[in-house]
Amino acid sequence: MMKFKVLFAVAAAAVLACSCKSQYELLLNSNDADAKYEAAFAYFNEGKYSKAASLFESLSMLTNGTERDDTVRYYWGLSNYKYKDYYTAETNFDQFIQSYPRSPFISDATYLRIDCLYRSTLRYELDQTPTYKAINAISQYILEHEDSKHMAVCRDMLLELNERLDRKAYEGAKLYYKMEDYLAARVAFKNVIKDDSENVYREDILYYIAMSSYKYAHLSVPEKQKERYLAFVDDYYNFIGELPESKYRKELDSVYQKAQRALGRKGALEVDDEMSEKDFAKERRKLLKEAKNQETEEKTEK
Repeated sequence: MMKFKVLFAVAAAAVLACSCKSQYELLLNSNDADAKYEAAFAYFNEGKYSKAASLFESLSMLTNGTERDDTVRYYWGLSNYKYKDYYTAETNFDQFIQSYPRSPFISDATYLRIDCLYRSTLRYELDQTPTYKAINAISQYILEHEDSKHMAVCRDMLLELNERLDRKAYEGAKLYYKMEDYLAARVAFKNVIKDDSENVYREDILYYIAMSSYKYAHLSVPEKQKERYLAFVDDYYNFIGELPESKYRKELDSVYQKAQRALGRKGALEVDDEMSEKDFAKERRKLLKEAKNQETEEKTEK
C-alpha cells in the first residue's frame, strides 16, 4: 500500500511538472521542425525577439543542410539584432555570410553585420579596439558595395567613428596640458598631428602646441628661456600661417608680444594679418639668426 502511494505521488508530480511547462518550453525542446519553424516566426512577428532567437537557434540543428537553413540562420541573427544583442547578432551574420554567399538574404546580412559592429563600439574614453574593427569592416563594405542603398549611412558611420578616434587622440594629449606638463603636452600634440594631419581638432591642437611652448618657456629657468621662447615663436608663426582667421588669433597675438618682450625686443613685431607664409619663414630665420648672434656675443664676453 505504501509502495503504491509513493508511485502515485511520483506520477502525480511528473504530470504536474509537465502541465506547468509552457507551450514555448515544449516547442523549444521539440524535434517537430515544422511546428518550431511556425512558432519561431510567430514570436518574431509579435516582437518577442528573445524567444524567437532561441527557437531559431534550436531549429538550426534540425534544418541544417535543408532548404530552410539559410532562412532560419538569417532570422536567428535578425532576432538577436532586433533584441539589441549586437555581439551575438554580428557573430550570426558573419557565419551566415561565410556559409551562404548566394542566399537572397546576403545583402541585408552583410549590411546588418557592419551595423552591429558600429553599434558595439564604445565612447572615446574607453578601449577603441571595436572602433578599429568597425572602421575596417565599413570601409571594405563601401569599396565592395558602391551601389548599396545604405551607402550614405555607412559614410556617416565612418565619419563618426574616425572623429571618435580623433577626439581620443586629442583628449589624450590635452591631459598633459591640464596636468601642466607643458613639454610633454607639446610633444604629445605634435605626435597627434604627425599621426593624423587631418585630425578634426587640428585648429585646437595647433593652438595648444603654441601655448604649451609659451608656458614651458615662461616657467623655465632664465638661461633656458631664450631658446624656448624661440620655439614658441616658431609654433606661433606656424599657427597664424595656417589659420590667420582663427578664434585663437587674438590670444596668441597677445602671447607673442609677451614673448618678444621676454626676448628683449623692445620694438616687438606688429603682426600683420596679411603677412604671407614666405614672410613668416623669413621672420623666423631672422629671429633665429639674431638669437644665434646674441649667444655668440655672450660667449665672447664670458
